[in-house]
Amino acid sequence: MILGLMGKKVGMTMVFDAEGLSVPVTVVKIGDNIITQKMTKEKHGYQAIQVGGFVVKERKLNKPEMGVSKKNSLPPLKPIKEFRVDDSSTYNVGDTLKVDNLFQEGMLVDIRGKSIGKGFAGTVKRYHAGRGPMSHGSKFHRSMGSIGPGTTPGRVFRGLPMPGHMGHANVTVRHLKVVKIDAEKGLILVNGSVPGADDTLVTIHASKTKWNS
Repeated sequence: MILGLMGKKVGMTMVFDAEGLSVPVTVVKIGDNIITQKMTKEKHGYQAIQVGGFVVKERKLNKPEMGVSKKNSLPPLKPIKEFRVDDSSTYNVGDTLKVDNLFQEGMLVDIRGKSIGKGFAGTVKRYHAGRGPMSHGSKFHRSMGSIGPGTTPGRVFRGLPMPGHMGHANVTVRHLKVVKIDAEKGLILVNGSVPGADDTLVTIHASKTKWNS
């Protein structure tokens, strides 16, 4: 994962652009993002930095996690994520990653988060499968129907869309345009929807594409 920031989804609203058109945006509150450790090519085999997302209470951490914070004279931080960088020597433990240093208005970003859980769902809701007649006496309304012939192949193929757990999975939404950045309040507004419910942890990093319009 390339260098990015951790934050929490606040919710959706709208802003007006220079032409007076309303733009739907999702507001993300950027966390503390304090560097807790540096990975070097000589010691670890790769270049990366370890970042703590938010300052939390000590009881939220286990003893190994708390030991890392005390070793570096840092406040208790959670969660901890690693980001690959070209040269980790340019970063220092204890430094804070700022939103206005990594992102700017008009650029495209990818946002990763946990989608809203939908529980156990059928094929109509989960895979948009067709349904049977809803009239009385049909006896086939929202069932999934046949799952394969009996004689040949005589089994159910692996990966067949069937009812099951829906949602609550890691989802990445790509190429969201940064509409506005409020560095003082630590807010970033992106055009479009972000996975997860309000107050969900998300990770933001720049898109690999050069397209920007």
